[in-house]
Amino acid sequence: MTDSPAFARLDAGLRSLGIVLPDGAATRLLEVLERIQASPHNLTGITGIEEGVDRHLLDSLVALDVPEVTNASRIADVGSGGGFPGLALAAALPGVAVTLIESVSRKAVWLESTTDLFPNVTVVAERSELAAEALDSFDLVTARALAPGPVALELCAPLTAIGGHVLLWTGHTDSERDARTALAAEYLRLSPCRVVPVEPFPGADRRLLLFDKSQPTPEKFPRRPGRAGSHPIA
Repeated sequence: MTDSPAFARLDAGLRSLGIVLPDGAATRLLEVLERIQASPHNLTGITGIEEGVDRHLLDSLVALDVPEVTNASRIADVGSGGGFPGLALAAALPGVAVTLIESVSRKAVWLESTTDLFPNVTVVAERSELAAEALDSFDLVTARALAPGPVALELCAPLTAIGGHVLLWTGHTDSERDARTALAAEYLRLSPCRVVPVEPFPGADRRLLLFDKSQPTPEKFPRRPGRAGSHPIA
C-alpha cells in the first residue's frame, strides 16, 4: 500500500500541512478508505480512494493544527457517518480516547468494524440527545458535515465538559450563517474562541470554528431527538 498513488497523495498532503503521523497510522487510514469503497452501504458521498485522501483524511487531519485538539484526552465525534474526523484523529492521537456517536445503525455497525484498526475508539450507536451517560464528559467534541452551525452546536454542547471545546468544520464566510451560529453559541453559553482558516488540500474552502465551554449548558438541553433540526435555536 505504501507504493500506491493514494499513499503518495496522502504523504504529500501531510508534508504540505506539516503533519507527522505515528508509525502505521497512514496505512491504517488508507485501509479505512478501502473498506469504505468495498462496503455495500452508502457510507459517504465519496467513493474514490484518492478523493477520499483529500476530502476525508486531510480535511480531518488539518485540525491537528489546533492546540485544543492535540491537548485533548477525550474526544467525541458527533454524527461520525463514515468515521471522519473521528477515525483520523484517533489514528493521529493513539493515546486519546475517541468516541464516535452515530445514530444510523448500519453506519454504527460499520464504524464498530473499524475498531480492530483503532483500539482507542469506542462507538456509541445512539442519537447524541439520548446519550445521557456522555453529558459533560468530553474535553473536545467535533462535528463535520453534521448540520448547520446552530444545530451542530446544540448537539455538541451538552456533551462537552466545563473547560472543554467544540470544534466545527465549516465552509466559506457567510455573515448571516455566522451570525446565527454565534447567536446559538450565546444561547448555549458557549464562547467563540477563534476561527481557524485552513486549506487541507488545494482549492479547499474550509474553516474551523472553535468554541469554549466555561459555563454549564442550560438545563433545557439536550432537547428531545430531532428538535434541534426541526426547531433550531437560531
